[in-house]
Amino acid sequence: MPSAVSAGPWMRIRGLTKSFAGELALDHADLDIERGKVHGLVGANGAGKSTLIRCLAGVTLADEGSVTVSGEDLQKGSPRASEQAGLAFIHQELNLIPHFNALQNMLLGAPKVTRFGIIDWQRSGVAARAAAERVGIRFPLETKVSELSVAQRWLVMISKALVRDASMIAMDEPTASLSGPESEQLFAIIRDLSAQGVAILYVSHRLEEVLQLCDRITVLRDGRIVDAAERGALDKKGLVRAIIGHDIRPPDERARFATNRSRQPILSVRDIAWKSAVKGVRFDLYPGEVLALGGLVGAGRTELAHLMAGVTRPDAGHFELDGKRLDIANEAQAIRAGIALVPEERRSQGVMLQQSVGFNINISTLKKLRAVPGLPFVSDRKARRQAEGLVARLGIKTPSVKTKIGGLSGGNQQKALIARWLNAGTKLLILDEPSRGVDVGAREEIHDAIRALARSGVGILAISSDVEELTLLADRVLVMREGRITGELTGADITEARIIELSYHDANDEEGNIA
Repeated sequence: MPSAVSAGPWMRIRGLTKSFAGELALDHADLDIERGKVHGLVGANGAGKSTLIRCLAGVTLADEGSVTVSGEDLQKGSPRASEQAGLAFIHQELNLIPHFNALQNMLLGAPKVTRFGIIDWQRSGVAARAAAERVGIRFPLETKVSELSVAQRWLVMISKALVRDASMIAMDEPTASLSGPESEQLFAIIRDLSAQGVAILYVSHRLEEVLQLCDRITVLRDGRIVDAAERGALDKKGLVRAIIGHDIRPPDERARFATNRSRQPILSVRDIAWKSAVKGVRFDLYPGEVLALGGLVGAGRTELAHLMAGVTRPDAGHFELDGKRLDIANEAQAIRAGIALVPEERRSQGVMLQQSVGFNINISTLKKLRAVPGLPFVSDRKARRQAEGLVARLGIKTPSVKTKIGGLSGGNQQKALIARWLNAGTKLLILDEPSRGVDVGAREEIHDAIRALARSGVGILAISSDVEELTLLADRVLVMREGRITGELTGADITEARIIELSYHDANDEEGNIA
């Protein structure tokens, strides 16, 4: 249990500076963090948030500056020193071992009680069970992590930090994969922890929750701290202005794509069903259209996208591409047919983190890049020229196409995934949560790239849990609930209120009942 909250800043960060290959990632950052407070850290992708956190965690060695905790200097570049100082870090990609149970994951790296050289899990787990009770875990701690939901895994990670008596817990995009009720549960836990004296460093692109939850907000831009404000001193507009350096430009006044029912659709979905997740779904998608799927988490949207992209096969129904019946057995067949998927989990399912930006972009068009037709050798010159052209076209911020993509921000990784399909003869591009985990500026750039692709005649299917994004991006919105399409919105009817209403209510229910 953390000790009582002391007066003044518990952690002082002064002049923290870090460069990579001559580029400043963090520029003389000054920051105070207090026990018992929720401190928001916001900024565009590449603004320096991750570098700051990695320096605090001891994973990255700062070039200049100092960090003191309770008046004592924190040793630079030492994860062990950071842990001993009471710092814990929960990253967006939760670092848990799937085939270990929750209790074993909580105790990884922690001292354990042994008997005759064998770990006594019952006695070792006393602190873990106390931490689990503290955050409201209701499932058995003997449950394998692979069987837990994302929200439950977050509770395991928070408990793991409390087992180590953490005085500060840094959380990176904690609600990115959580539903509304799950997010509210997490917020309650955060408030409870801060009331008990734990400092929370909260990193999120969801500005509404930052404004609602955080006692103090610090804004980073281009490696520098450009604003710091107490709760209530900034509204969303002011926070966006601080993050990107200017007011966000309003959506263009373009006329939305007018669906012409007399045209032949690129894709027809006919009575598709799969297990209990997708139930008799049918619709058409037209060339040049941005069609969006809205609805709550678990409504069946991602499952439908996987069926369209050949990841899984439907139990009933069929697809038609350009008017011809399509039997897709796997992802490779879908790609050959012209259907590509940018998945929700880009780091685990989309990009190859240890490969270069160029490799990740070019992987879908290797046959076109052969040095000699018919021979399995790629022309370095062709590959470099194509990758550099697409990097410029989408404004991907990278030192070089040879840079490992794992070192890029989330927004730039996402743009590289989209770039992968621009020269691949794609007819239909499916984007599952296209702006998940990216800042407001990068979201604009991704939207611009999606619209440009649609204008070239490609059909776009976009899935998003961000209702505002649907209103900004889509020409037409289909809303799903419990595996079914509950309604279709076009033109001026595409509003946040209508999308939310259809997420809970089927427009086809003549009696107006909510099932």
